[in-house]
Amino acid sequence: MTHYAQFTRSTQFDRLAKTEDWDFIIIGGGATGLGIAVDAASRGFKTLLLEKTDFAKGTSSRSTKLVHGGVRYLAQGDIKLVYGALKERWRIFKNAPHVSRSQSFIIPCYGLWDKLKYLIGLKLYDWLAGKYRIGKSVLLSKEETAKELGNLKTAKLSGGVRYFDGQFDDARLAVNLAQTAMEYKACVLNHTEVTAIKKDNSGVVNGVQFIDSEKQISYDAKGKAIINATGIFVDEILSLASPKQPDLVRPSQGSHIVVDKSFLPQSVDALMIPKTSDGRVLFGVPWQDYLVLGTTDTPINQKLEEPKPLAEEIDFILSTAADYLVKPPKKNDVLSTFAGLRPLAATQGNSQQTKEISRDHKLITHESKMITITGGKWTTYRKMAEDTVDAAIKLHGLKSISCKTESLSIHGSTRYSSDTHPHLSGYGSDAANVLALEEDNPPFAKKLHPSLPYSIAQVVWAARAEMACSIEDVLARRLRLLFLNAKLAIAVAPKVAEILATELHRDQWWVDHQIQEFTTLAEGYFISPVQTSSTENQ
Repeated sequence: MTHYAQFTRSTQFDRLAKTEDWDFIIIGGGATGLGIAVDAASRGFKTLLLEKTDFAKGTSSRSTKLVHGGVRYLAQGDIKLVYGALKERWRIFKNAPHVSRSQSFIIPCYGLWDKLKYLIGLKLYDWLAGKYRIGKSVLLSKEETAKELGNLKTAKLSGGVRYFDGQFDDARLAVNLAQTAMEYKACVLNHTEVTAIKKDNSGVVNGVQFIDSEKQISYDAKGKAIINATGIFVDEILSLASPKQPDLVRPSQGSHIVVDKSFLPQSVDALMIPKTSDGRVLFGVPWQDYLVLGTTDTPINQKLEEPKPLAEEIDFILSTAADYLVKPPKKNDVLSTFAGLRPLAATQGNSQQTKEISRDHKLITHESKMITITGGKWTTYRKMAEDTVDAAIKLHGLKSISCKTESLSIHGSTRYSSDTHPHLSGYGSDAANVLALEEDNPPFAKKLHPSLPYSIAQVVWAARAEMACSIEDVLARRLRLLFLNAKLAIAVAPKVAEILATELHRDQWWVDHQIQEFTTLAEGYFISPVQTSSTENQ
C-alpha cells in the first residue's frame, strides 16, 4: 500500500465505519469547511466533513485567483478587515507556497491626483501589512506603465502605480486542505449529500443523515458540534433543522472571462482598473498562460450550483477592458467564462446593494446549537476556521485545545521548481509522485492533448490520491482546464473518461454518460448567443 492510500474514498469510508461519535461534523467542502476540518483535526478532534458534490465545486473554485488584503475595502475604511486579511495572506504564502505566490499589479493613472491618491493608499496598504509585506508600492512614469503592460491606451495616461498582492490556485488549495485534514485523521468525503439533521429529545442537533452519491448508500453519523459551512446554501441546511428559518445570506454573482495572455503581451504584471462604471475594481490577471478578466458584482436571487455569467456581465467586462486596452478582446476571443456566487451575509432590510452587505464573516448559533458560518473570503479561510472551532468548543463544552494552524504546513507545501516539468508547478511535494507514475508507466507520461501540458499521469493521480470521481472533478478542479479553455476541455474529455474508467472500475455506459454530461456542462462555459437577463433572476 502506497503512502498516499489514505487519500481515497475507500479509506475514508473505513474511517467512517470505525467511529461512532464525532466531535465535529462539518457540512460543506469549500474553503471554509475544509479550513474548519484542518483546524479541528489538527487540534486532535474526531472530525468528519461531508461535501455534497466535489471539494470547492461552488464559489471556492470560482475566485479571481487572488490572495489579497482587499484594496477596495481599505478605500471604504475597513482597516480591521484589511489588516487581518494581509496577515492571513502571508500565512497562505508560508503554509502553502506551492499553490501561492506574489503577484505585481499596475494601476494606470490619468492625472496627478490619481497618482497621488493611489500611491498614498497603497503605501498605507504596505504599512498595514508591516512585517507581512510582500513588496513595495512604487510610482511609474507614463513610459514605464505603457511598456510594462504592453497593450495599454496612452491617451491622457500620466503614469501608474505598481503594488504587490498574492495569487493562488483556489481549487488545488482546496484539494490540498482536504488531504491535510486526512493526514490529521479526519474523515473527509466528497459526493456525500446531507439529507437530514438529527436532534436529541431536547432539540439539540446530534448528528446527520447523508447519502453517498457514488454508490447510493445512506449513512447516519452522530456528532457533538454540527457545523454548517455550505456557503450560499447555508439556508438550505438550516431549513433541515428548522423549516421556517429566515434566509441569512444574499448571493451576489461575480463573473469572469478568460482570454489568451497576448492581451497583456510580455507582461508579468496584472492590470488593476481601480474604478469601473459600477464602482468596482476590475482585474486582468495572468494565470496559467491565460488572462483572467473580472469580476462583476450582480445581486442574484437564484442559488445555483452552476451559475452562468449574464450577457450584460460579459458585455461589461469586455467594454471596460476596451476602455483601457489598445487591442481589446472581443466575444470570439473568449475561451471560457465562469461565475461564482458569493455567500454574503445579509444586512437588515431589503437593500439590493451588495456593497452594503458584509464581506467579513459571521458566526450564527441556531436554536438547535448548530453553528452556521457565513460571509468571508478565501484569503481569511484559516481565521474563519479558527473562530468557528473556538466557538464550537465553548458552545459544546469540548476539550479546550489551542489552534495549531497559524504555522501548519498544508499538504504538498514544498515549493517545486517548474522549470523542468511546468505541468507540475502546482503540485509541490506531490510532483515527485506524479513523475514516479510517469517513469514507472511510460504511457502515463504522454500528453492528454498535443497543445496542452497535462499528462495522463495527472489524471491517474487525481483518481488515486485526490478523490476525483468524474471528468468534471478532474478538468474543472484538479487540472483547471474547464476554467481556461472550455473547448479544449471537451476535446480531452473522452480520454479522461477512459482513464478514470480504468482507475475507478467503471463500465462503458459510465464512460458514455460522463462524456455526455461533461460536454453539456462545458458548453455552459462558452459565450452562448442568448444569455439570461439579470432581471429574470431578481
